[in-house]
Amino acid sequence: MSLHDEAGARALELAMAEADPSSLAAATRLRAHVAPDLAAEALGQAVLRRRARTKFGERAEQLFFTADALEQATRPAVAAWRARRLVAEGITHVVDLGCGIGTDAMACAEAGLQVSAVELDPTTAEHARANLAAAGVPPEAVLTGDAVALAPGLLAGAGPTTCVFVDPARRTTSGRTWRVEAFTPPWEFVMDLLSDAHSTVVKLGPGVPRNLLPEDVEVLWTSDRGDVVEATIWATPKAGRGRGAVLLPEDVRVDADPSAPALPVAPVGRYLLEPDGAVIRAGALEQVQPGAWLLDAQVAYLSSDQPYQGRLATCFEVLDELDLNPKLLKAWVREHRVGTLEIKKRALDVDPAELRRKLQPKGPNSATLVLARTPAGSRALVCRRC
Repeated sequence: MSLHDEAGARALELAMAEADPSSLAAATRLRAHVAPDLAAEALGQAVLRRRARTKFGERAEQLFFTADALEQATRPAVAAWRARRLVAEGITHVVDLGCGIGTDAMACAEAGLQVSAVELDPTTAEHARANLAAAGVPPEAVLTGDAVALAPGLLAGAGPTTCVFVDPARRTTSGRTWRVEAFTPPWEFVMDLLSDAHSTVVKLGPGVPRNLLPEDVEVLWTSDRGDVVEATIWATPKAGRGRGAVLLPEDVRVDADPSAPALPVAPVGRYLLEPDGAVIRAGALEQVQPGAWLLDAQVAYLSSDQPYQGRLATCFEVLDELDLNPKLLKAWVREHRVGTLEIKKRALDVDPAELRRKLQPKGPNSATLVLARTPAGSRALVCRRC
């Protein structure tokens, strides 16, 4: 039995109508209409679709997921951005090696690109076929099997207008890993793809160790609405060489300048700038605001006497500077009748939730505390968002 036949579609329809598809009552009701195994599969899919709403919105109701594939799936806005860039570079055919449930391939197909896909897991491949069918991709375009074995046939005679997209799985029985020997497909195979005649794009997690990244390619860290979601290696016709960041949904691009001098370190100025995480990982802090400086050489908080207006960082006006002392901060919160308290920090061994409980905020006012290392030591900066 399968969720993709008539009986499966009916089971899934019933499962999606349940208020709590994870409940025993839902399982009992559904087993009265369909076989127990199919009921369990349909209810599990309904649970995954509800979980997927955070990433896929209403479209999650029409897609098929597995738990691992949902976690690794690209956000739709990021997949669409990547597909637009491929089209702009003259790519006509994308070969997705390890397509998961097919969300990246779906974005490419919807952008007008021809798509071929490979998925090792049979259940995930079946879900990918169903998901891609909605984008007009025929089922025979999704192959079930090992990417290393199938790639030579798919790429025979491919030129620069064919792009291989690969998102190596980094999951082991103990969770995610950056041990390259645990990657699927193997890291050596992924790196060999960069030297072939076709184009290649490699999606990686944003925390990828820099020693894994080749020097002679373009690497972009991407953030979506402030969340850093991935790093991507680009070896395509118009790709540059270096490191940069792309900030969505505005599609703002910034490139690091490897020749730029190190930013100076100085005391807190009138404004505090919190760079987007993608800008930080790309090493492009010097591009945020001319004349800005660091509060600590190892921490990505910038300061300036001029306000910042742009997408590369969040700007805060510094209203006060206090010792990082819980008793002092509690007295300040009480005196200023602060009931809504945002606490931000970097590189300090402080739990913001625990500190908030200690400070006992109560009152009609709101405030932001930024805990930062400065030349004067660790300080609590009372700030207001610009």
